[in-house]
Amino acid sequence: MGNPPSQTHARLRHETGAIGAGWVVAATLLALLALTVALVVAFRNSTGIADAYAREEEQRLVARYLERSQKQLLETGRLQVVWDDAVVRLNSADADEWSRNFIVGYFWGTHNVDRIYHVRFDGAVVRCWRGTKAARDCSLDQLGGMVRNLVGRSVREDRSGSPVAEWRSHGGVRWPYDAKGLPISRGSAAIVRFDGRPAFIAVASVIPDVTPSLLRGAPDYIVLVRQIDGRVIGDLAGSLLLEDVRFSAEPSRDALSNALAIRDLNGAGIGWISWASKPPGPAILRQTAPLLAIYILFFVGVVAGGAMLVRRMRRTTSELIASEAQAQHNALHDAMSGLPNRAHFMQRLRQELAACVARRELGDVFVAYVDIDRFKVVNDTLGHHVGDELVRQVALRLRRSLPPGDFLSRFGGDEFVILRRATGGRTAADMLGRQIMALAREPFVISGHNLDISFSCGISWGPEQSEDPGELLRRADIALYRAKQRGRARYRRFTRDMDASVKLRREMEMELRRAIARDELTLAYQPIVNAADAAIEGFEALLRWPHPERGPIRPGLFVPVAEQAGLMGPLGSWVLRRVFSECRDWPACDISVNLSPLQIMAADFLHSMDDLIRETGADPRRFVLEVTEGVMLDRSEHVVEVLKGLKYRGFRIALDDFGIGYSSLSYLRSFQFDRIKIDRSFVQNIEADLDAHSILRAIVSLGHTLRMKVVAEGVETPMQRALVQAAGCQMIQGHLFWQAMPAQEAQRLLEGESPTADEIVEARVAFG
Repeated sequence: MGNPPSQTHARLRHETGAIGAGWVVAATLLALLALTVALVVAFRNSTGIADAYAREEEQRLVARYLERSQKQLLETGRLQVVWDDAVVRLNSADADEWSRNFIVGYFWGTHNVDRIYHVRFDGAVVRCWRGTKAARDCSLDQLGGMVRNLVGRSVREDRSGSPVAEWRSHGGVRWPYDAKGLPISRGSAAIVRFDGRPAFIAVASVIPDVTPSLLRGAPDYIVLVRQIDGRVIGDLAGSLLLEDVRFSAEPSRDALSNALAIRDLNGAGIGWISWASKPPGPAILRQTAPLLAIYILFFVGVVAGGAMLVRRMRRTTSELIASEAQAQHNALHDAMSGLPNRAHFMQRLRQELAACVARRELGDVFVAYVDIDRFKVVNDTLGHHVGDELVRQVALRLRRSLPPGDFLSRFGGDEFVILRRATGGRTAADMLGRQIMALAREPFVISGHNLDISFSCGISWGPEQSEDPGELLRRADIALYRAKQRGRARYRRFTRDMDASVKLRREMEMELRRAIARDELTLAYQPIVNAADAAIEGFEALLRWPHPERGPIRPGLFVPVAEQAGLMGPLGSWVLRRVFSECRDWPACDISVNLSPLQIMAADFLHSMDDLIRETGADPRRFVLEVTEGVMLDRSEHVVEVLKGLKYRGFRIALDDFGIGYSSLSYLRSFQFDRIKIDRSFVQNIEADLDAHSILRAIVSLGHTLRMKVVAEGVETPMQRALVQAAGCQMIQGHLFWQAMPAQEAQRLLEGESPTADEIVEARVAFG
């Protein structure tokens, strides 16, 4: 008896479904196999790309190390031979003995220079040394052409960065001079083949540093040759964490090695530096092979393993990209607001301005300088945490409200700068100003406070007003000052009558005279803390001018006016008298005060200091007087005698903003300072710049060697604190711990009525 039609139909449906499922399974298997092959191929390609990237990165690091070594040898040579004695003694009767003591011994003992040549400007050799011994055969041989090339190149190409005021002719050679009438050091460096091996070569001009008249003819040069020997190779390997580093005439044929071609100044090949490469590909393959096997044996496992592999690869690539992007972001952005900083803004401004200069149809570049009116009142009345949050909210509102094409940056404090490309001249400037003013209509709500604030804004635009980026920014700042002068809460376009002219300076000069006479200036004190435990070591007194109508005026504006108007004497005396009086009854701590170069150069400065000590009853041993490198520029006997007189009276002397001048080390030779303060520019990018950290460690080591205490300025993050402490700085100053505060608050802080510096840091880390 046959099956009922319904059962037959059901069986057919099941068979048909089974066949269809079989095809689906087969198709799925084929698809999975194809996917497996595709994933394996893609994975191997990715590891190959990672290997290639790693090799290129190693090559870039080695090339950068060699370039840095060249520059170091050149800067060493230039530092030692910019010296009156070098110009005179190298051509004197006792030149050999003097050179051995002051030139050869220094370069050999400190920098292991193999060969030293004293040559004329035309490349003629005067004398030479092999190690520390004078050599009889002073022929340059194969180096002759390279030395003449480098000497000529040093004069033609300005790599010193020093501005040239004029050119003077010496023996048929035009030589640059600076604004002080001193010849500018010139030099050049390269890599050459020397005695069958690569070597660093540097030529540095022998010029006077004080008496320009000593340079009568074309300058002589010192030629330094440092072979890239085993010691240099070892330093390279240790610095870059490379293995099996060696020099060879031909590139290594080993597939596991990496190499960099070394070429001289003319592009000729010298040889190859090779090392054992560390490709990440094999390690990735070893780690992921089990996942691939599981994928092939178990399809479900394959899918899971493949997903994990793809995620891991994406995560690795994303981390590499994110790390690089973060490093670049940190260097060009403000930490508090996340906006581009001054360096980033100036870079963008130069690009936009150059484009508009080249193609006028693009329009103009508008620069709007904005700050928050009466921001200091918010800080003083509601606390710095409210002020910081206000800055962040203002940055957020500006970023959300301005058009996407605008470039917004923060310069620090409550200062924001906006860049916009548009057409329309004054009409476009007015539109930008009105947009900025409209952003302050709604109050800011912070910690339960409704803050009705306003903005002041100054606007300039180029190329119509200026083709120079710095000048354009300066004019916007002048317009901002004029907006504040007119009563705040408004914008002003820059006009020529706003320029920092005689009228503006005369107004500020008269107001400053009145402020000094009426005792309208104030002092703020920023704590200097111990790097180890954040205990307060002392304070730095900072001058403030709370103008009754214009609001706080930055020292960067009124101090130059005081210097030009001859007010630095009265202003400096006012500061010292106020500091001595306010801090007389404070608990034991150091008080740092800045001295102007014009104060020290005054003939009766020491006498006036004696009068102030008697008048206020101050103890000089409690005060640290900070001087900048500008005081030491002329190294006159008067300056040195004044500094010695201050130390004799009990004051301690600190060299402020150390490292930003061109001859800081020579100042340390001229006078024994009690402490040095590292300029904030070495601290700001220390998290992302290994070179900045190395320079910081070198400066600290130098200070310790010379028995000086070292203070790091501008510390704003816990990471910066950790790095400067690790570098050996004994004391730290910056907004991470405290901002400048009134005298009463500083005294309460010393008496233990306020939170400690570590508590402040912990709170800022906890609350962002």
